[in-house]
Amino acid sequence: MNAADTDSPPAPEPVFFPDLVPELLIEDLPASLDFWVGLCGFEVLYDRPADGFAYLHAGTAHLMLEQVGVGRNWIPAALERPLGRGVNFQIMLGDIAPLLERLAEAEWPLFMPAETKWYQTGGTRAGVAQFLVQDPDGYLVRFSSRVGTAG
Repeated sequence: MNAADTDSPPAPEPVFFPDLVPELLIEDLPASLDFWVGLCGFEVLYDRPADGFAYLHAGTAHLMLEQVGVGRNWIPAALERPLGRGVNFQIMLGDIAPLLERLAEAEWPLFMPAETKWYQTGGTRAGVAQFLVQDPDGYLVRFSSRVGTAG
């Protein structure tokens, strides 16, 4: 072993790719990146700017953004705002407080204010702190953090 061997940077952590990744059709990629990356703390794993596409992740939460009218879009029906009606995306965080602070500083409205809620999960109950917010295209996102389990 020589000195050069000990100075090499550590290998990057491998990225986990989940088997289900939603791809959201959006109207404005920069505006969506401001929300998802700038406010919500996601990172761009890779992008294809010429296609209006970005693949994002925060921990094991992954999503794809695709701008309508750029590249190839699969649109089964007319897009009407808010987009994503009938679905909300739950994203688990270690703590929702820092994100709530960033959203408040940006004067980003909440769809539902923060609450602590207990849900029946089989023979036990799971407690979460959660709130709902809409992204620039109206997709409903529920950010949650675990607060405990009970009996």
